Amino acid sequence: MPQAGATPNAVTIKPGPRLRAAMILAVLADLFQLVVFPIFVAGAESPADDIVDVCVGGALTLLLGWHWEFAPSFLGKLVPGFDLVPLWTLAVANVYRKARPHAVAGANANVPRHP
Repeated sequence: MPQAGATPNAVTIKPGPRLRAAMILAVLADLFQLVVFPIFVAGAESPADDIVDVCVGGALTLLLGWHWEFAPSFLGKLVPGFDLVPLWTLAVANVYRKARPHAVAGANANVPRHP
């Protein structure tokens, strides 16, 4: 019997190799954009920064599927100064955080209840 609030086709992300790869990719992309790009290029006008964002977004979508948390990472790069926030890392962490309660609720649905 499904538990109240749990949808039968809810997306679950398990802490496995895909999530680890996504988190490592997000951290490396944020570090690269925070440390390397400011040295060589001039902020938001950089096509190299945009290429990295598109590639990272595509790779994260392949690893974790599409999530709306990835949209602010793209849009945040357009706001001056806001690109200093590690948006890719926060997006991956938030995707895992939102998917985790569904996995826990699904695991608890099989536990028999005693009166």
